Amino acid sequence: MHKLVLLRHGQSTWNLENRFTGWTDVELTPEGREEAKRAGVLLREAGYRFDVFHTSRLRRAIETLQTVQGELGQQWVDVNRHWRLNERHYGGLQGLNKKETADKHGEAKVLEWRRSYDIPPPPLDPSDDRHPAKDPRYANLAPDVLPATESLKEVVARMLPYWYDNIVPDLRQGRQVGVVAHGNSLRALVKHLDNVSEAEIVELNIPTAIPLVYELDDNLKAIRHYYLGDPEAAKRAAEAVAKQASAGKR
Repeated sequence: MHKLVLLRHGQSTWNLENRFTGWTDVELTPEGREEAKRAGVLLREAGYRFDVFHTSRLRRAIETLQTVQGELGQQWVDVNRHWRLNERHYGGLQGLNKKETADKHGEAKVLEWRRSYDIPPPPLDPSDDRHPAKDPRYANLAPDVLPATESLKEVVARMLPYWYDNIVPDLRQGRQVGVVAHGNSLRALVKHLDNVSEAEIVELNIPTAIPLVYELDDNLKAIRHYYLGDPEAAKRAAEAVAKQASAGKR
């Protein structure tokens, strides 16, 4: 049996402000740093020792991972950072909070963008300073792989090659793997692992900084999954994420 640990980053400054963040590189709040520490403590107390970590190119995930490594005393463990684990790109919505977005585009349209599987928000113009082509961390990528916006379906499509090419080989070698990423890139992975339908996956909410453990068989098919710590606390945290996602929240 293989165990895979998934962890969404701690609360970011734009999570706190209820803004669409996407590929915008915001940092953790003080509470987010404390969440990351608590995640590290949970993993340490459960006896986890990792052989490799995978994370995104965004600092809120990187900082969460570094905090977890510190709590585990495993700062030396290999870390692979890759854009395919980045958050969903929210296009022209990035930086807007849910109330501003509803005022600008209408609540029905915002609901369609957020709760449909395959309808992306309006794209960024290539000249927009927020476009990933303007970011030096993506300078070596082909222009046609850089998103100007994404639906969840497109996040699944760009995440799966990383799963097969990078994470699967680690698991097959018997390595203990941790993945520290984002709400939507982790939803994409959960969709694959649990074979979740398109209708169901858009309703799934992953709480910040609570380790989610998957037990996988020899074919890397999910046997079961569970959050470390208090299950009720994880449930409440997921409900809080769902409430934050409400377009009408100020």
